[in-house]
Order: sequence, then C-alpha cells, then structure tokens
Amino acid sequence: MGERLRLLSWNVNGLRAIDKKGFREIFSKEEFHILALQETKVQEHQIPEGLKDVEGFYSYWSFAQKRGYSGVALYTKTEPLEVSYGIGEPEFDQEGRIIIARYPWFWLYNIYFPNGQMSDERLQYKLRFYEALFEHSDRLVANGERVVICGDFNTAHNEIDLKNPKANSKRSGFLPIERQWMDEIVRRGYVDTFRHLHPDKVEYSWWSYRFNAREKNVGWRIDYFFISQNLLPALREAFILGDIYGSDHCPVGVVLEV
Repeated sequence: MGERLRLLSWNVNGLRAIDKKGFREIFSKEEFHILALQETKVQEHQIPEGLKDVEGFYSYWSFAQKRGYSGVALYTKTEPLEVSYGIGEPEFDQEGRIIIARYPWFWLYNIYFPNGQMSDERLQYKLRFYEALFEHSDRLVANGERVVICGDFNTAHNEIDLKNPKANSKRSGFLPIERQWMDEIVRRGYVDTFRHLHPDKVEYSWWSYRFNAREKNVGWRIDYFFISQNLLPALREAFILGDIYGSDHCPVGVVLEV
C-alpha cells in the first residue's frame, strides 16, 4: 500500500475577499496534502496576516506584475524537492499564473490559465499559453516523469461540462478552437481525472455571480486535475466540492495513492 494523497485546487477569486468569507475555517476543516489556489489577486505584502505561514504547511506564491491581478499559491505538507514560478517564457511568466513543484512522486503544475473573453488578442494569448505550457510538461513526460496539472483551465471541454452549451458556443470558454485544445491535451496522453472516473456525471465548478446562477446550478466545469497516463494507476478518487462557497468557483480534487 502506498501513501494516499488528497490534492485540492481552488480558484478563490481574490484571497483577501475569500478570507472574509470563511476561508480559514474551510482550510482547517478540509483534509488535504496539497492545496493549489488560483486568482489570489495579491502582491506579497498583501497576503492576509497568518496565511503565508500556516502551521504544518509550506507555502509558495507567484505574483503578477500587475497589481490586483491573477496570482497562484501552493500549500503543501511535504516540502517540494524544487519549485519554479514559470516556464521560461516572459510573456506568460510575468502574469503570475504558474507554480511548478517537484515531489518524489510526481511534478505538480498549479496553473491559472488565461481567460480569452476580453478580446481576440487575449484569446490568442490563451491559446499560445496552452501550447507553451503543455510543451513544457510534455518534455517531463517524455523523460518518464509523472505529471499532475491542476487549476482553472477557463474552458469547458464537452457539452456535458456546462449547462447551456448551444447558447455559449460562440463565447470564449466554449469556442470550438478552445475545445480543440482540450481534445489536444487528451490526445497528448493526459487524463481528465473527474471525467475518467465519472464519465456521465454532471457537476460544475464555476457559476456566474449573475442571475442566481449557482442557486439554479447553471454552471460550467472549467477546473480540472489532468494527470499523465503513467500516473493513472495511482488515481483513486476525483471529486468536485460544490457545497463549499466563498468564490464563484468551488474546489476540485483527487486522491492519488503513490
């Protein structure tokens, strides 16, 4: 029997905002080995007191050059063998979207993928980001490494992954060109853990703040744990914690036996 690790990923849509909505209570209640956060929207000096140094955890932070924007963080009970904050591409690294941690069992990518809704320019940026990120992870997999890629991918893959697929087919987040990238991730050998274990389950991880979308469960599944094929034998559980509030996203997670 190996060690069972519970990994969580959550787009908190502002760490300071969610800290006022019970984040610390959720943090202390939820059992996890690794927690990956996206869209923290803080600079180092703005991390709420007590959230940088949490007893029992190492924490790592990536900040965007632009204030109040993007940002990812990682809480982990095991100290990684190494941590990096980018993929060597300044165009992408400056937005604070990437933390890569190497563990004895696997490499973990905590990623906040760009949103393409603002303009065609940002959509193209998003697509280039996908390409660069997976070229980076592919090199590790080609060397026999095991890889976990989690975070807010900002794209729903298939019609089952959002409430109103036809109405959103021309909206960034469900455009054919973005969905093709999700196909490409699978083609490259990565496994969508939730869909692998729950092929027909309808659950969402993000809801608009408008129109009481969460109460009506008019949502999208855009937060994922993808794993490389060589890690599939370790997969035990994949889940979405839809009853946890505080953000427009809810946490998603996996259990791996490594």
